[in-house]
Amino acid sequence: MKKKSLDRRSFLRVTALAGGGVAFGLVNNVLAQGPPPAGRGGGAPPAGGRGGGGGGFGAPAAPPKVENYIQVAADGTVTIMAKNPEVGQGIRTMLPMLIADELDVDWKDVKIVQTDVDAVKYNGQIAGGSTATPQNWVPMRQVGAIARSMFKTAAAQQWNVMEAECTTGSGKVYHKASNRSIGYGALASKVATMPQPAFVDAMYKDPKDYKIIGKPIVNSDIKAIITGKPLFTIDMELPGMMYAVYQKGPSFGAKVKTWNEAEIKKMPGVKNAFVITRDNPDGPMINGGDFQEGIAIVGEHWWAAQSARKKLVVTWDEGSRATHSSVGYAAKAVELNNGKPMATTRNDGDVDKALASAAKTAEGMYSYPFISHAPLEPQNCTARVENGKCEIWSSSQIPASAGGLITQATGIAAPDITMHMIRGGGGFGRRLTNDYAVEAAKIAQVAGVPVKLLWSREDDLANDYYRCGGYHFLKGGVDADGNLVAWRNHFVNYGNPAGPNGQPQATGSSSLSGTEFPHNFIPNIAVFTSVQPIAIRTGSLRAPNSNSLAFVIQSFIDEMAHAAGKDPLEFRLALLSKTQSAPGGRGGAPGGGGFSAERTKGVLQMVGDMCNWGKTTLPKGTARGIAFHFSHNGYFAEVAEVKVDAAKKIKVNKVWVAADVGRQIINQSMAINMCQGAIVDGMSAMMGQEITLAKGSVQETNFDKYPLMRMSACPADIEVKFLLSDNNPTGLGEPSMPPILPAVANAIFSANGDRVRELPMRKHGYSWA
Repeated sequence: MKKKSLDRRSFLRVTALAGGGVAFGLVNNVLAQGPPPAGRGGGAPPAGGRGGGGGGFGAPAAPPKVENYIQVAADGTVTIMAKNPEVGQGIRTMLPMLIADELDVDWKDVKIVQTDVDAVKYNGQIAGGSTATPQNWVPMRQVGAIARSMFKTAAAQQWNVMEAECTTGSGKVYHKASNRSIGYGALASKVATMPQPAFVDAMYKDPKDYKIIGKPIVNSDIKAIITGKPLFTIDMELPGMMYAVYQKGPSFGAKVKTWNEAEIKKMPGVKNAFVITRDNPDGPMINGGDFQEGIAIVGEHWWAAQSARKKLVVTWDEGSRATHSSVGYAAKAVELNNGKPMATTRNDGDVDKALASAAKTAEGMYSYPFISHAPLEPQNCTARVENGKCEIWSSSQIPASAGGLITQATGIAAPDITMHMIRGGGGFGRRLTNDYAVEAAKIAQVAGVPVKLLWSREDDLANDYYRCGGYHFLKGGVDADGNLVAWRNHFVNYGNPAGPNGQPQATGSSSLSGTEFPHNFIPNIAVFTSVQPIAIRTGSLRAPNSNSLAFVIQSFIDEMAHAAGKDPLEFRLALLSKTQSAPGGRGGAPGGGGFSAERTKGVLQMVGDMCNWGKTTLPKGTARGIAFHFSHNGYFAEVAEVKVDAAKKIKVNKVWVAADVGRQIINQSMAINMCQGAIVDGMSAMMGQEITLAKGSVQETNFDKYPLMRMSACPADIEVKFLLSDNNPTGLGEPSMPPILPAVANAIFSANGDRVRELPMRKHGYSWA
């Protein structure tokens, strides 16, 4: 997609270079234990060296072009391009940090500019899967290191000295032998004419010389956020822009039969109103960006359009989905469990025999609901369609994918679509799909004016790509020595019962792998899967799969520990010490390798030490629960101290978090923030969040029925420590979330003997104190 007109962000890029010159126009609470290996810049590449290979995370074979990322003005101002979408994870600060440190400039002298979408210049412009760190750890540092070497070369040539005699610091090149120095700005015009050299590992800094990487750097947007400056897509304005709302049916795929068109068009401030049709209303609704049929109302301002929408009188053809309900789903799950499983995921040893001979057994049904992403900024997008071209301002987490969807909807060719990335007010996976961008483009095309489409809160909750629900029917057994010897799970999921080759096909982000822990560590194990049809859209939510599987698996492991009469921490460590029957495990990101029992034991032992597990006397009604999970190549173990009273009111006093995400924490401040935010996010989901269906329609359409966690319920303290290991750094926004759900549930059981197997917990009388 090509760059087109000058928006306010492009304007920043120009003015950053104005006033002086030629651009370089190729232009708290944390402890880290165990220092990174000396001299290692980023992970051992296949042929050795200290710079570090891409680790299979999609790093390009050749380093990116420096000119696409760095601009240095004659006055020494350094502008660094941030290429990935920003939805609150701090990536717009973190990626430039990598470049700036290797470039050897002071952070105070750096200006950050968000790029547009450009698949030629920038690789992997996405925000999802905790991939930004592993995918960019190598190439962003390469960009900075190559640029630094070019400035050294330029200075050495100007001084007629050996480049090896030159050093850098704070945006200057130094030649100590002659006591000379020169700023990057003075060299910028010369560097702009130089070819980019081939990268070699020797260009990297030694980690001991990092001045920015590993430090607590303040989010670059924080001042604008706290002072209320226009920053988010909801703040976007264009000359001549109109405002739009889009009314969809009560069930997914509903089609408009009749509506009071003439009345709506006469309402104050309404400029246009029309139906956008969708073919095949009964087709699959799990495709990201598959927009629904509805009625668009375009007005002079959003309130005019929204007020008109409230006067709509519509009859809908709701199709087959109107028969679906949550009550029906639950009954069907039990029916499927009582029948023959549709598919065998794994079957090792003799589970029935092992269960029959076990010294102790435990069994139960675990379930979790559909939940919504519920970002505080509802979905919105601004679009302009003129002269056969389309321009989009979006907070999409995968903006490039919107192009193909817009082409399908509008007929506009991909080269004529320009995507501008604007900061989003939260994503959590919702903005991985681009239905709202498709709606905005189509409405703007029909209306013939630039349009800002803004969903209401009700739109956002009722038209999500939900985290999929599920049911697990579990039974396990331990022998006389307390060893876990048998495990059986019939997982009843949602999807297509007659998928490819007649095998059941689960909806996206809701599967259970045969190598998920503890499947490789138990001699007798059977895992089965059945699915039932679904009537709503599903998608990825923070820590896909893991956010639900961790609750089930780590809770049931806790059940088995209590059945064995073993300490829950020691039981887990003993299980991890068993010989793995096969490699694997859900990493959640490409190239991450399999599950490491040793790294898992490391974080378990660390979190046990942090909270003095088993060595602290707690008051009656207060207990601690422990859990761990591996996802998205991150290893997290967490302990929650929970007070439960007779009325089932809960207070989480403190949470301890131990994490292994590699040898380098890039931004200490944001790393802590991500972990703490994930804890609150997970606790919020487990207590009160649930999406239910009746007659195919979502019942929870605002925060009165879908409550977010209040500040008063948050733990007073969330202590985070990082266990540094000899691995390339990985993301931590997703893997930090899953363990908190079972940790709290396990603590409740230890406090009052109540094993919560169904979420949300408020269905069983629990609430925050």
